[in-house]
Amino acid sequence: MKGFGAVATTIAAASWFVASAVAQLDPIVIKGSKFFYKTNGTEFFIKGIAYQQDFTGNGSTTANANGAYTDPLADPASCARDVPLMQQLQTNTIRVYAVDPAKDHSECMSLLTKAGIYVVLDLGNPTVSINRDQPAWTEELYIRYASVIDAFSNYTNTLGFFAGNEVSNAANNTAASAFVKAAVRDMKAYIVTKKYRPMGVGYATDDDDLRTELADYFDCGPPANSIDFWGYNIYSWCGTSSYSESKYEARTQEFSTYNVPAFFAEYGCNKVEPRPFDEVLALFGTNMTKVWSGGIVYMYFQETNNYGLVSIGSDNKATTNKDFDNLSTQIAKVNPTGPNSASYTPTNSARACPTTSTWQAATALPPTPNEAICSCMMSSLKCVAKPNLSDTDLSKGFGFVCSSSVGGTNNCEGINGNGTTGVYGAYSMCNATQKLSWAYNQYYLAQNQNNKACDFSGNAQTQSAGAASSCASITSQAGAQGTGTISNAPPPTGLSGAGNGNSGSGSGGSSSTSKGAAHVLTVPAFDFGILRLAAYVTSAMLVGAGMVLL
Repeated sequence: MKGFGAVATTIAAASWFVASAVAQLDPIVIKGSKFFYKTNGTEFFIKGIAYQQDFTGNGSTTANANGAYTDPLADPASCARDVPLMQQLQTNTIRVYAVDPAKDHSECMSLLTKAGIYVVLDLGNPTVSINRDQPAWTEELYIRYASVIDAFSNYTNTLGFFAGNEVSNAANNTAASAFVKAAVRDMKAYIVTKKYRPMGVGYATDDDDLRTELADYFDCGPPANSIDFWGYNIYSWCGTSSYSESKYEARTQEFSTYNVPAFFAEYGCNKVEPRPFDEVLALFGTNMTKVWSGGIVYMYFQETNNYGLVSIGSDNKATTNKDFDNLSTQIAKVNPTGPNSASYTPTNSARACPTTSTWQAATALPPTPNEAICSCMMSSLKCVAKPNLSDTDLSKGFGFVCSSSVGGTNNCEGINGNGTTGVYGAYSMCNATQKLSWAYNQYYLAQNQNNKACDFSGNAQTQSAGAASSCASITSQAGAQGTGTISNAPPPTGLSGAGNGNSGSGSGGSSSTSKGAAHVLTVPAFDFGILRLAAYVTSAMLVGAGMVLL
C-alpha cells in the first residue's frame, strides 16, 4: 500500500464528513471484565461473525505480490448484500482482519449501524504487521496502526481494535509479544492523545499450551501498557461435544478472575460438517456468560478452508449453506443477560507477569516509534545506506556490518531490539534503511572515516552530517553507541497532526510499504547469532510473496 496521495486524502476526508452525518449507534464501553451499552448500561454480549475474503486458514489472510488485499468495508454493494444475512443470524458484531484506511468506509459502516452491528478491527494487514519470527515495533507499523484508528474513530459502532492476532504461538517466539504489547501501549496512548472517544485495544491468541502465560503477560503491569480486552481463538468444540469434553469448562475456570472482557475472537470447529454449532448454547449459557462476553463465528465467506456460512457465486449473489441454517437455529435459542453497569462492581485484579521457564518476553517494552528520533539520527550520520535498496542488499548489508570484526557488535547495538532481555537500542524503532545507515556509519567511524569504508559494494554513500540544533538532545541521550534511553523527544508521528476525524491524513494517516519498511525487513536478531540470517532472508522472501500471518 502506497502513502496517501491527494486523491486518496480527498476521498478519506469526504468520508469523515459523511460519517459524521450517519446514524449513531450507542457506543460500547468497558467496565471491569464486561462490555456495556453506554446509554442504558445493559451488558453487551458479542454475537459475531468474522467478515473478510481471501483467507487461507484460521486467523490469516493473504495478499498478492503487490500487497493488495480485499477490504470488505470499502465495498458498499457487498455490504448491502451481506448485512441482511448477518441480521438473520442476530449478528451484533463483525471482526474484520484488514482494512485500507485510505478508502471510504462510510456506506458500509452506515449499513452496519442501521443493522445494530458493531465492528472490531485488526490494525495490521497481510504485509504490515508484527512478524513473530523477526518482531519489531517501528515507525511504519505505528503509522499503519494509527491510520486505521483515525479512519474508524468517528464511527460509534467501532467497538475496538486488535493489535495482534496469534503472533506468539510457540515457546520459541514468545519474545515477539513484547513488541505487540508495545503496540497496545502506544495505540491506547494515541487514542487518548487524539481525544477520541474511549475505544479498546486488545489482542487475539490461539488455543495452545501458552494460553495462560499469554493471558497473564498482556494483562500484567501498568494499566497503560496492558490490553483492554482479550480475544481467544478456540476450536476445541467439534461436532457434538459438551461443556466439559470441549475444555470450555476448563477455559472458563481459567478466566474466571480475568479483569478485562474476554471473548471468543474465533470459534466454530469444522472437523464435523455441517457444523451443528451446539457450542452456542454453552457459550451464551449461564455457566459461561459470567466470564465470557460472547464470541465470533469463523467465518462468513465460504472459501477453500470450508469454514464459510455463505457462498458467493460468479454472479456475486450470496447463497447460504447448512452451517448458516444450523447457526441461525442455535443463536435463536439464546438470550444472554448480565448485570447492569450501575449495579456492577468489578472485583478482579490484573494478573502477575509470567515467570515460567517457557516464557521469553521481557516486561520491559520496546520504545515508542518516533520519526523525529530517526530523522535526527540520520542527519547526524556521515555514511548512509543508499535509498531504495533491495531486500537482498539490505540483508547482506546487515549480515556483514553487524558481524564485522571492525566495530564488532558495537555497529548494531543501537538498532537491535531484544524482546527477551528487554534491551532495545535507541534507534531500534527506525526503518531498515535507517538502521543500516546507523550500522554503516558505526563501521565507517571505526575505520577512521576512510572513504573506501563507506562503499559496501556501492550500497552506501557519504553525506555532510548536519543535525539541527533541536536534535542535539536526542543524539546526546542516545549516546555514541545508540544504547541510551531517549526520554525527552518530540511527540511520535501523528500526535501533533491536525484534526481528529476520519481524514486519513496528518495524524499518522499514511502508510508506507516502500523498500526498507519495517514489515519488509528489520534487523537480523544478532543477539541470537548470525545463523538466524538465513531464516531472516527467507522471511523477507515470504513477505514479497504476500504470505504473512497477521
